[in-house]
Amino acid sequence: ISGYSLVVQARDSGTPPLSSSVTVNVDISDVNDNSPVFTPANYTAVIQENKPVGTSILQLVVTDKDSFHNGPPFTFTILTGNEEEEFTLDPHGVLRSAVIFKHMVSTEYVLCVQAKDSGRPQQVSHTYVQVRVIEESIHKPTAIPLEIFIVTMEDDFPGGVIGKIHATDQDVYDVLTYTLKSEQKSLFKVNSHDGKIIALGGLDNGKYVLNVSVSDGRFQVPIDVVVHVEQLLQEMLQNTVTIRFENVSPEDFVGLHMHGFRRTLRNAVLSQKQDSLHIISIQPVAGSSQLDMLFAVQMHGGGFYKPSYLIQKLSNARRHLENVIRISAILEKNCSGLDCQEQHCEQSLSIDSHSLMTYSTARISFVCPRFYRNVRCMC
Repeated sequence: ISGYSLVVQARDSGTPPLSSSVTVNVDISDVNDNSPVFTPANYTAVIQENKPVGTSILQLVVTDKDSFHNGPPFTFTILTGNEEEEFTLDPHGVLRSAVIFKHMVSTEYVLCVQAKDSGRPQQVSHTYVQVRVIEESIHKPTAIPLEIFIVTMEDDFPGGVIGKIHATDQDVYDVLTYTLKSEQKSLFKVNSHDGKIIALGGLDNGKYVLNVSVSDGRFQVPIDVVVHVEQLLQEMLQNTVTIRFENVSPEDFVGLHMHGFRRTLRNAVLSQKQDSLHIISIQPVAGSSQLDMLFAVQMHGGGFYKPSYLIQKLSNARRHLENVIRISAILEKNCSGLDCQEQHCEQSLSIDSHSLMTYSTARISFVCPRFYRNVRCMC
């Protein structure tokens, strides 16, 4: 307990008695009676041979239960095991190589490290660090090509994470890093540690081929990453049809079914080969395992097919479509729960272009805006 706050009252013996109160704050000053604590108590680390001088090997983690002026900053010292000065330890507790290690020379080092706190008198703790020298990387990283589809409203793409590169390495201790050629950094970024791809705002319509590579420190391997950006037209939203799928997640649809279903859907609804099929968005149905897919079809000469025409085509081809994935319903108007009687149901569709949904798998990623339906009875 770092302090107490007391209210003290003085009362006299008169008639009537009179009183007065005062607050007394008692601060408990800290004594440096806790030693620094290493987490974990001892460490094991590895370094590959032939790594350059200054390679980070290990980050020491130290805490202290005393107040801040009796705790950090800590002073780190290697007490034993570093007689040949193969290691350095910086003020932040990062252990680095001071030489280029060779597996044939020595395979293991054991260091005794001391941490000293900033109190008076100072308290110290010790830990042991076992460093193993392993052979350098002998396998190249392998990475899966990634194709990314982005759907956005006209010139209104806010940016964000659009996918993730999946790479592996058979060398157990290899650490993979990802890089993007500098000339593309005005539009995209790649997280060097986890391979996440970030698109900046304002992407134009079109196809982008990213010059991405993954490295294990010895081998560098290029990765095929292609980004397709499609900008929606307002007219598309007035001519959409929804296909509702049963028992499928967005990621499973994107990774397992989207390519095959798109091909089957094109054969079912396109009147001419030059017509264009546009998948506008996919979105889970709240409170269920169903999934909605919005699409529209643009005619070769311009304009869009009416939803009623597309629904007729879909109804005729439903059996073929369900060979790919189970369909729950084909919706033009979603007026569930409304009883319009003599009136008819009017549906409006709105797109929130700043609320993007990213469904990413190892090979394909689909980024689309969230959509909302509004329905009402009309005369």
